Amino acid sequence: MKTVTTVKEMRALTERWRRNGKTVALVPTMGALHDGHVSLIKAARAAAQRLVVSAFVNPTQFGPGEDLDKYPRDLKRDARLAANEKADVLFAPASEEIYPAGFDTTVTVGTALTQTMCGLARPHHFQGVTTVVAKLLAIIRPHQAFFGQKDYQQTLVVKRLAADLNTGCEIVVLPTVREADGLAKSSRNTFLSEEDRRVAGAIYQALKLAEGMLQVGERHPKELLEAVRKRLKSEPKLDLEYVVAKNADTLEDVLILSGRVLVAVAVHLGATRLIDNVIVDVPSGS
Repeated sequence: MKTVTTVKEMRALTERWRRNGKTVALVPTMGALHDGHVSLIKAARAAAQRLVVSAFVNPTQFGPGEDLDKYPRDLKRDARLAANEKADVLFAPASEEIYPAGFDTTVTVGTALTQTMCGLARPHHFQGVTTVVAKLLAIIRPHQAFFGQKDYQQTLVVKRLAADLNTGCEIVVLPTVREADGLAKSSRNTFLSEEDRRVAGAIYQALKLAEGMLQVGERHPKELLEAVRKRLKSEPKLDLEYVVAKNADTLEDVLILSGRVLVAVAVHLGATRLIDNVIVDVPSGS
């Protein structure tokens, strides 16, 4: 496996691959690879003839006071894990390579997908995400890019970006990979103390509670969300940012829960922000 740090070299490689008729897959990450990333890399490796894993801590998606400076970084470990899964390239550019002096362009997806849930507390987050993803798709020109369901709102935003800008890239979303107690794998889990890890298990328990309620016939968002909030608030260390039940395809609020239903939460556990979700197929009219 080769580690590439410049846009020029990365573009030259992928252009050569495409000229030679090779299919290209991308797994975009911010590094600090874990089992969730590995599951994406495995799927991408099986799907394409050439595989790029990017490891770039994108500064434009962090707001003031967020954890950009302390976000975990271990490029040697990332390279080792990517190589173990037979990636062809680890693309690990510096910030100034992606955002050179004079850079003055942003890419924005409309408010229906971005000005809700995580977009309310982090108003500039998705603009940072869509700008860097647009750049990665332009540089690497993958046929497919692989994302995890844990960041579900982000996957919808990226799908809209890829379609609206005619990138020709299929956005593939794979299930969330979890710890034994259900906690979604995340690079930020490394910030949690042993006690915090115990408390964090309540997040998935609350989501499974919602899933069970939907499966036995609950169709009213108010009752469902009250039950989820009650379970989360039973852990005093969890500071609830949001809990929502929405149409999973549009992120619209609904009066009656039916079709593909997204139940999503965001909490703060000390200084660490954690998000998770479940999607439940609810028969219409049931």
